[in-house]
Amino acid sequence: MKTKAIALTISLVFVSVAMGFQNDPNIGTWKLNEAKSKFAGKARNQTVVYEAAGDQTKVTVDGVDESGGAVHSEWTGKFDGKDYPVTGDANSDVRSYRKVNARTLALTAKKGGKTTLTGRIVISRDGKSRTVTTTSTNAQGKKVTNVVFYDKQ
Repeated sequence: MKTKAIALTISLVFVSVAMGFQNDPNIGTWKLNEAKSKFAGKARNQTVVYEAAGDQTKVTVDGVDESGGAVHSEWTGKFDGKDYPVTGDANSDVRSYRKVNARTLALTAKKGGKTTLTGRIVISRDGKSRTVTTTSTNAQGKKVTNVVFYDKQ
């Protein structure tokens, strides 16, 4: 009887985690809509994939940087505002996401403990697009704001 209760409890945990990700509008593949976006730099052709990774979310970014080189970064963590490591991003070594509401995330990236980027990710009401607004400091020390649009694939 005890074994059945434990098995049932574990099953319910997996179902509730799966249902949580199923209802998360961020989950899926997002493709850059360059025509609608306003960049300070020249990074292009980005694809961002949000997927469940156990009870966390994995975010994978692929694209091309300003010099035409391939860009690939990965982050796995929770949308709880805590710092989690990011790999493949020259401008940050940790990133945090905080859920503001059902369709909005606040984003912070840091390198060596110093904030390098802040932003907000907003999913449209129909769930088919998202707007990512970020503020960072460029190599010349000037604040730069990007407004980037993505379409869900």
